[in-house]
Amino acid sequence: MFKEELKLVPHLPGSYQMINKEGIIIYVGKAKDLNKRLHSYFRGTVTGKTALMVSEVDHFTYIVTKTETESFILELNLIKKYDPKYNILLKDDKTYPYIEYISKPFPSLKVSRYTSIKKRDKKQIFGPYPNAYAARRIVNLINRLYPLKKCENMPNKVCLYYHIGECLGYCAKNINEAKVQKMEEDILSFLRGNDKILIDKIMEKIEILSKNLNFEKALELRNELNYIKVVLDKQKVELHDFVNRDVISYYYLNGYLSIQIFFIRNGKLLGGHSNIINTVASLEEELNLYIYSYYGKHERPKEILIDNVVNKEILSNLLEINFVTPQKGKKKELLNMCYMNAKLNLEREIESFKQNEKRTIDANNRLKELLNLPFLNTIETFDNSNLFGSYSVSGMVVFKNGKPSKSDYRKFKISLDKNDDYHMMEEVIYRRYFRLLTEEKNMPDLIFVDGGINQINACKESLAKLNINIPVCGLKKDDHHRTKTLINGDTMEEIDLTNEKDVFNYLTRIQDEVHRYTINYHKQIRSKGALGSVLSNVEGIGDKRKKELLKTFGSLEKIKNASIEDLSKILPLNVAEELKKYLSEMS
Repeated sequence: MFKEELKLVPHLPGSYQMINKEGIIIYVGKAKDLNKRLHSYFRGTVTGKTALMVSEVDHFTYIVTKTETESFILELNLIKKYDPKYNILLKDDKTYPYIEYISKPFPSLKVSRYTSIKKRDKKQIFGPYPNAYAARRIVNLINRLYPLKKCENMPNKVCLYYHIGECLGYCAKNINEAKVQKMEEDILSFLRGNDKILIDKIMEKIEILSKNLNFEKALELRNELNYIKVVLDKQKVELHDFVNRDVISYYYLNGYLSIQIFFIRNGKLLGGHSNIINTVASLEEELNLYIYSYYGKHERPKEILIDNVVNKEILSNLLEINFVTPQKGKKKELLNMCYMNAKLNLEREIESFKQNEKRTIDANNRLKELLNLPFLNTIETFDNSNLFGSYSVSGMVVFKNGKPSKSDYRKFKISLDKNDDYHMMEEVIYRRYFRLLTEEKNMPDLIFVDGGINQINACKESLAKLNINIPVCGLKKDDHHRTKTLINGDTMEEIDLTNEKDVFNYLTRIQDEVHRYTINYHKQIRSKGALGSVLSNVEGIGDKRKKELLKTFGSLEKIKNASIEDLSKILPLNVAEELKKYLSEMS
């Protein structure tokens, strides 16, 4: 399961998303090593709910990050956004913590958990913090360093916190507003990323305690200073200005352009968009056009971080978005991470293409060996379809070097309206290769007919009449309509494909393609035939008017829904009224 896809997953940290066949994300996880973690689901032994989740997975995707901490926060943000049904632990009351600063009526700081984004709107909150213990510890430390309000309620007189200098006595004393404002600026500055503010404050306290010979308290603060590094190991993708912005980067190789967009909402990476296009114009032109087209249909952020290769002035004017190229700092790190994902996406796609191409080439070569052919480049495959002898058609698909060549596909309307598969095959083969002879075009190296010995004999008889020698094989299905055996038209030997996995998949693909192509054509012919029969029942509608109605409206349903005025543009008024009445009675 996912054997080839797993080979392409990098040994890097990141967040992965499991997706079901409806395209719904059912689980979001994180990993220090994406390759090992994803292998553990599909190559290891899983039980319980994990096994149930894996059974529903149709495909997976992932976003690479620089550190495991980044992947942890990204995992959280994606869970909040998509609410996957298998992320049970993040749906209960154990939500991740934020640090909340409350300024009114008195300044205080606490750890808060919010289950809803709306509940934290317009509050000064910082996080989420991957380490809940560290979040509580940093709040306790700030409360020790700054005289914030500590009490839950409002007592009648000052308490111990006031006497030890950890509270200004908001309940009973007149407060110096300037002192409170400076304290608030320091705390908010630290929570927004200015680590130096808190470190300097701790060092200042340690120095005072040491001078007063209070070495025990000084040692406590020294331990706090060491531990604070846990909290200061913040997620690199997190920007505390809470601006909605996107990050765009690209990777270009051999005419292919990989574009990666990250969505940053309220300072958090909430996912992204990626695409790989085959370029025609210059790199700058392709990027400008793609970005302009994309934001013409999707949400526009206030700011986009991007490399200098695009014309930022033009895009800014057209889209009314501020385009910025960061040179350093967290924004530059985000841009670098976006570039890394764009590069990995293209490398993965190229590697996947190479693997698919190798499998196809190997399958084609193995098929050549099984049939003892000197070479095998072009394969033409035929299928017939009819409805109780009516609307008989054939379809032909062409594979060259293992790949479908759709420009060479052909449709045939069979003259024989009879449920006779043998003579239908005779007719289509004769018509196809008589034309190639007269036009002096190249013949295929192999012909496949969708069926057994009967269809092979019909094909060979027509080729004999034209004095053409092309190898013919039959594709025989089992009771479940799956390709089962390959019949060699020269020896009539049935070649079992059970142990020929690549050849089996290759032939199944060819057979499915010719069946799809033929059935679609048959439906078109049948639809037009049924419509023509209905129109023939209305007096005043002959072949000419019937063709005009078919050309204009295309289907019976559209003619039913057309007004008399629209119908009378093709038909005389009285005939249009009669047709409308007839179709109404049919309903």
